[in-house]
Amino acid sequence: MTAAQPQPQPRPLPPPPPPSRFRFRAPRTVRLRLTLLYVGLFLASAACLLVITYFLVARQLPGTVTLRTSGGGTAGTSSQVVTGGTGAGASAGTGTGTGACAPPADGTLPTVAQMNDCVQQAAAGLRNDTLDQLLIESGIALGIMAVASVGLGWLMAGRVLSPLRTITAAARRISARSLHQRIAMSGPDDELKELGDTFDQLLGRLDASFRAQRQFVANASHELRTPLARQRTLLEVALRDKQATNASLRTACERALAAGEQQERLIAALLTLARGERGLDAFEPFDLSAVATGALAAVRDEAEARAVTVTADLGAAPALGDPRLAEQLAANLADNAIRYNVAGGQVEIGTGNRDGRAFLTVSNTGPVIPPDQLGRLFQPFQRLDPGRSGSGPERGGLGLGLAIVSAIAAAHGAELRAVTRAAGGLAVEVVFPATPAGAGRRAEDLAGAAAPA
Repeated sequence: MTAAQPQPQPRPLPPPPPPSRFRFRAPRTVRLRLTLLYVGLFLASAACLLVITYFLVARQLPGTVTLRTSGGGTAGTSSQVVTGGTGAGASAGTGTGTGACAPPADGTLPTVAQMNDCVQQAAAGLRNDTLDQLLIESGIALGIMAVASVGLGWLMAGRVLSPLRTITAAARRISARSLHQRIAMSGPDDELKELGDTFDQLLGRLDASFRAQRQFVANASHELRTPLARQRTLLEVALRDKQATNASLRTACERALAAGEQQERLIAALLTLARGERGLDAFEPFDLSAVATGALAAVRDEAEARAVTVTADLGAAPALGDPRLAEQLAANLADNAIRYNVAGGQVEIGTGNRDGRAFLTVSNTGPVIPPDQLGRLFQPFQRLDPGRSGSGPERGGLGLGLAIVSAIAAAHGAELRAVTRAAGGLAVEVVFPATPAGAGRRAEDLAGAAAPA
């Protein structure tokens, strides 16, 4: 038998390389980034200006010089020009060979060609020296201004970001308990002031929303506590009555059930209100005429009991949205028009299509509503006076009917218009958004199938 060979052990993986200490990291502050941006733009523009200046100066400097002479006096004159040119461009002449500008060794006068070569060398040397000196001095000036631009850029970036620091400090200071505070930006009417004003408007909306939420919770707690207290009182009185009979106990139980039904209606209304304020997840085609027909059928008995005359003019009105919420909207409007009416009053309900937009109108007679109190009717648990509470809590009067209408209309993106009538009563119109062509045909087909004869 052979001995079992040892299995090879896996080699451990090498440790990961340590992170580089020289990894580039972007600046963490906006002020530093703006400073670097300002400096970069300055250097880029200054470099472009230097290049343009260099080429403009190079074009202005002469590239070649031609010397014209005549007669013997010209040589003397040429001799003076060569000496002056060589002196002006001595450094260039040294680089290009000054032997051509030196007088001949035998003492003879230089020829015109030799003098022209010497003058051209001197001109080229002067041109090169001028351009080199321009580059050197411009580079030094550019370096000095680059250092100065860092400080200037840092100061300007801080000045530009000062309003943002004000907004940031205010946002940290303001909380849910101090939403009444405002930034109140001052200064020129620019983008930063517009940002501050927008933030103030946002704080105003949040403040109003929080106050409305707290008021809604308080009102809902009060409305829920009332039937519970009534129910508990009825049961306690019935239990403490030692001479209670079956009839009295039955009456107490019926009243307790009525209080429980009121709680159920209130909770259902609150759920509908919350669903309407949440918005819609999907839009389905429906027709407002069919929705209004169902709402009229639901309130027909109450209208007859109150001797209220209902007139309907229901035309095709295709719309998109949630049909169940639309039914609740129409039912609340019809119920409100009948409940808060006068004996022998009238209610008019109409649907139709105006400029491609479906609308639903409900108007009724009734007590006179002050125009300045109209907005309160569409707030949760808001009643103008005890006269608008219907026939008591057992009949409804929760103060949520028109608030639910407003929430459902907002969820559908519809326009809600309400007008008080001089003779008394209210006229409400809900105009839905225009529907696409395909969706409109689907809604019309659906309306044709659902519309009554």
